[in-house]
Amino acid sequence: MNATNTTELMHTLGQQAKAASALMAKASSATKQRALLGLAALLRANVDALQRDNAKDLERARAAGLAEPMVDRLKLTPKVIETCAQGCEQLAAMPEIIGDITGLKQMPSGIRVGQMRVPIGVFGMIYESRPNVTIEAASLSIKSGNAAILRGGSEAIESNRALNNLVQRALTDAGLPADAVQLVPTTDRAAVGQLITMPQYVDVIIPRGGKGLIERISAEAKVPVIKHLDGNCHTYVDDPCDVAMAVTVADNAKTQKFSPCNATESLLVARAVAASFLPKIGAIYAAKGVEMRCCPESKAILSAVPDADLKDATEADWSEEYLAPVISIKLVEGVDEAIAHINRYSSHHTDAILTTDHRHAQRFLREVDSASVMVNTSTRFADGFEFGLGAEIGISTDKFHARGPVGVEGLTSLKYVVLGEGEVRG
Repeated sequence: MNATNTTELMHTLGQQAKAASALMAKASSATKQRALLGLAALLRANVDALQRDNAKDLERARAAGLAEPMVDRLKLTPKVIETCAQGCEQLAAMPEIIGDITGLKQMPSGIRVGQMRVPIGVFGMIYESRPNVTIEAASLSIKSGNAAILRGGSEAIESNRALNNLVQRALTDAGLPADAVQLVPTTDRAAVGQLITMPQYVDVIIPRGGKGLIERISAEAKVPVIKHLDGNCHTYVDDPCDVAMAVTVADNAKTQKFSPCNATESLLVARAVAASFLPKIGAIYAAKGVEMRCCPESKAILSAVPDADLKDATEADWSEEYLAPVISIKLVEGVDEAIAHINRYSSHHTDAILTTDHRHAQRFLREVDSASVMVNTSTRFADGFEFGLGAEIGISTDKFHARGPVGVEGLTSLKYVVLGEGEVRG
């Protein structure tokens, strides 16, 4: 597709999205609920067909030599499809927030002033690999009364087309415009450049992918961007802690799945518990093929673990997002040093403390400057579905508009409403 055609295509998508957004903004809660439940039913009814389309993407990805963690992200398994369907149902069951008026106050003049929750309008979503993001974005778009233009990665084009066809069927079946959720049909990279520079049609851009993609979009966009660059998440094992629990959680946080941005990439351990904790977690990581990049003290303890894959950590390792069976390990004196280390090296995504000291837990929650901060649980829970948001459009490490998993509320704005009975200003 040449540049002129790509420009025309993107402007057409923008115009259609803008028109659809006006209809979505006034759609009733019951209509949006019907679309979401219809989409859930269509997903369950088309598992085999979706997997056939997904298989084409997987075959092409492997032939192109795509790394296995990236291939893993591409898979549309029955479990992934069922999770998408459940997310649609969870969103359908959630209370309607569009049109809510809050904080209504009577002013001395007699007027009443409050704020109404309204859709943002049109959001553009740019994402890589995971085709389930198509459903997460579409379902959140429907629930929040927005229109969306989705641009998935070229490696998932067959899967994304098949999923978007189901979304548009669910929309039209419910009496909503099919153009409320549009998939960019071309893999031409110029389409992204167009999408992020159309403020006349698009109100916000949400990139979800590798650091390079997000940095490029943040630098070139003429539309506001909700973003996180990477997920260098920490688990800190405190003194005191329940060692058995800490082993279980630190295992899950790293190995339940290696590729997500909420997997723990750095393990901090208080010196006082290192001798009892590290050999146990080290044995589990060794058995699961996890490479451990260690500070000198942790390496000395872990060297006794049979078959442990140990490397010397470099300064760069403390900031690294591996998305692979690799973890950095460092001993710290206690909670003060742990918080200081995290605030220096973390990507401010998700960080957890494992402790039996309530005061340490409270300090960690207050002082760690991250979008999600956790006590005695796995960083893998930093997810819109797990947080009860129904689904998420992404994770934001920004501090303005939305922070952490971005669900329905993150796709809305507030406007002031003023109610009067003929008052005039003196």
